[in-house]
Amino acid sequence: MDIIAATRHGKVRGRVDGPIASYLGIPYAAAPFGVHRFRAPAPVEPWEGIRDALEFGPTAPQRPYRPPLDQLIPDVDIPGEECLNLNVWAPRAVGEPLPVLVWIHGGSLRNGSAAMPLYDGRAFARDGVVLVSVNYRLGVEGFGVFPDAPDNRGLLDQIAALTWVRDNIAGFGGDPGCVTVCGESAGAISIAALLTSPRAAGLFHRAILQSGPPHTVTRDEGARTVRAMAKALRVPATAEGFAGVDRERLLDVQDELVGRADPVSGGPGFHIVVDDDVVPADPPPPSVDLLLGCNREEYRLWFVPSGAVERVSRLTLRLALLKFRIPGRVARLYRAGRPDAKPGVILGEMATDLLLRGPLNRLADSRLTDSRPGGPRPSDSRLTDSQPGGSRPARTFFYEFAWRSPVLELGACHALEIGFVFDNLRHGEALSGPDAPQPLADAMHRAWVDFTTSGDPGWTAWDTRRPVRVFDHPGTSTVLAPRQEELRAWL
Repeated sequence: MDIIAATRHGKVRGRVDGPIASYLGIPYAAAPFGVHRFRAPAPVEPWEGIRDALEFGPTAPQRPYRPPLDQLIPDVDIPGEECLNLNVWAPRAVGEPLPVLVWIHGGSLRNGSAAMPLYDGRAFARDGVVLVSVNYRLGVEGFGVFPDAPDNRGLLDQIAALTWVRDNIAGFGGDPGCVTVCGESAGAISIAALLTSPRAAGLFHRAILQSGPPHTVTRDEGARTVRAMAKALRVPATAEGFAGVDRERLLDVQDELVGRADPVSGGPGFHIVVDDDVVPADPPPPSVDLLLGCNREEYRLWFVPSGAVERVSRLTLRLALLKFRIPGRVARLYRAGRPDAKPGVILGEMATDLLLRGPLNRLADSRLTDSRPGGPRPSDSRLTDSQPGGSRPARTFFYEFAWRSPVLELGACHALEIGFVFDNLRHGEALSGPDAPQPLADAMHRAWVDFTTSGDPGWTAWDTRRPVRVFDHPGTSTVLAPRQEELRAWL
């Protein structure tokens, strides 16, 4: 059965399936092709009549993950130019305006889409949350740094989508004054930038960061990948020069240069850059409620399927310690806690803490006491807009996902938690297997729903005791300061 909703650009036709209404492929900005390519997102042109929103819209140009990741995280490729689109799932019958959760997908800023079946928003709509998932420009189109184009175009796309939510979500039953933005990996890194961006101020009221800490680079560092691509393409390292290259050729060269890189072992890639416009050099502390955390064995998604756990020798480990400037005392501490572990496991555990768990802990700690001279503790500070109406100061909640997947010995690897958050285990089987515990999905999904609705996921907020909600099966519980000796070693 069809259902009609109104936006500022025109009416859209969605589909009703039981108690859930879905609207797919709604454009929130003009197609980033032709005169709009390598430019900030432009307004979408209004349309007459009723536009069908029955199928997912085009995805951002990209190449699939390389084997074996392509089997574990299958990409969706939908051709077409209107790739700046979003999807909405909402209860069919709405009374009072409902809280809104905006999902920003991950993929190293070069892969992924809102059309992945794993991100189906039905379970959130079932539980009284309007779920919006967003496509944005990826790779060199969205995050390539050029002297003749705006920086952080993919981030500007996300801001344009959040602006669309503010202006239109009431027509789908959502409350524009109660918006939570949520993302995983590169999506979480994007949100960390949005938290401090003046362009995004007031567009959301809470944030969830899954396995992605704040991370930005300078414009010069961000331009290295563009310079390397320009050399391979034999064109100037400018937006004008790249615009003259066939898009398929551009994607081939991009994949050749960055396709083998990953967050743990490094390599050339795409980054959010400090531009003093969208992303300030001296960002203010986030003033909204945060839910953040990571998975216990993030590294295993990259180290296990590729065989790196077995290939890393003692010599390789020593060279990695030198490359990442890891003090010997830190390595000895990790070895002492894992006397039987292979060098690849030791390296992976340290990399997880260095790149993810440590920075996220520091972000949580930074919100306990304002770092500025004489800065107040949140309990003493004036009220923020972390809640509609500004009823109390912002809080931080920390989690860890610890359930271990039996698939390929992936363990509690990167991205495994997503199927549990979305209560969508069927479409997460590539990572979790067919027998993932539904009670764990119930618990994790409920925490995300509760945080989106009230700002309280159901456990103690972060304080000097460092409470961490450990999601596992059986036995989800709150643990105080897990593995703090190892985390403190990085200070």
